[in-house]
Amino acid sequence: MNPSFWNNKNVFVTGHTGFKGAWLCLWLHQLGANVTGYALSPPTEPNLFHLCQIDQFMHSIHGDIRNRDHLQNAIEHADPDIIIHMAAQPLVRASYQHPVETYEINVMGTIHLLEAVRTLDRNRKNRVKVIINVTTDKCYENKEWSWGYRENDPLGGYDPYSNSKACSELVTSSYRQSFFHPNQFDDHGVSLISARSGNVIGGGDWAPDRLVPDCIRSLLKHESIKIRNPFAIRPWQHVLEPLAGYLLLAQSAYANGPKFAQSWNFGPSDHDARSVEWIAQYLCSQWGPDAAYEVEGEVGPHEAKFLKLDCSRAKDELGWVPRWSLEIALDKILEWTQAYRSNQDVRAICYKQIQDYQS
Repeated sequence: MNPSFWNNKNVFVTGHTGFKGAWLCLWLHQLGANVTGYALSPPTEPNLFHLCQIDQFMHSIHGDIRNRDHLQNAIEHADPDIIIHMAAQPLVRASYQHPVETYEINVMGTIHLLEAVRTLDRNRKNRVKVIINVTTDKCYENKEWSWGYRENDPLGGYDPYSNSKACSELVTSSYRQSFFHPNQFDDHGVSLISARSGNVIGGGDWAPDRLVPDCIRSLLKHESIKIRNPFAIRPWQHVLEPLAGYLLLAQSAYANGPKFAQSWNFGPSDHDARSVEWIAQYLCSQWGPDAAYEVEGEVGPHEAKFLKLDCSRAKDELGWVPRWSLEIALDKILEWTQAYRSNQDVRAICYKQIQDYQS
């Protein structure tokens, strides 16, 4: 990745108040980009967005991705070179409770974004050159294979969240073929991309019903960690891993749009696809002698038992490779948590970890 590329680039980020979006805005700011964010208020309290006072160095717009006119107006005024679409209802369990809302946000929200770009005045001096729709590894039809899913494997999704993200992928593919076809790039000038990442973890995530945030909450309260599905295996990765992939992908597509206008997987190395119980054990071992976990007996809604990504395309064509092992990722989360616990400047910790990752 070329840091100088981002200097003074106009970047529009949806979902910037979420955990992943906040880390992305911190990184973009460090790289010198002009960032505009569009999102609802942060979904949790506490949250990384407020803790790092991210609205002090970017233009933050309070908006609902389901409000097409408001979104289009925001994009027109931001005049972005690059759009990274991360606004979503991101939780599996919440999708069982609110399926209609999940589809409205994850499917129609994507359509509203792509329609906004499609109908922009193409005579503007600057125009959108790259759109990255961030989805999930759960968009694949999960057959519980022991090998990783490739970008051309069938899409599916058992639960409303996973299925809505598969639908978002199909919408992206349709708009790419219908309105932003790589073969007509000279006419429209837009590289439309989708990016699929594994289970993202990192400091400052307070989302409910996610393993690592649930573990951290329990550790901070001196309570026993409660886990479900202890043998479920996921492709865990630090949040900076896929974000590095998105930044590298946007930079590459900006220079050579047609080549990169496709779908991309960003996941950890095979040996970092570990079980839920392994994660709980490691966090407890690093936290201290009083930390413990237990397996809940309650049966919850369906969750996949095994899921892994094949990232050969990103490695071969982008030169992207995961840098941090799962152990390092978890250690970085504990470093961030201890800083938060002792009332240190967590924005400084975030910047330090970004620098550590880059070096």
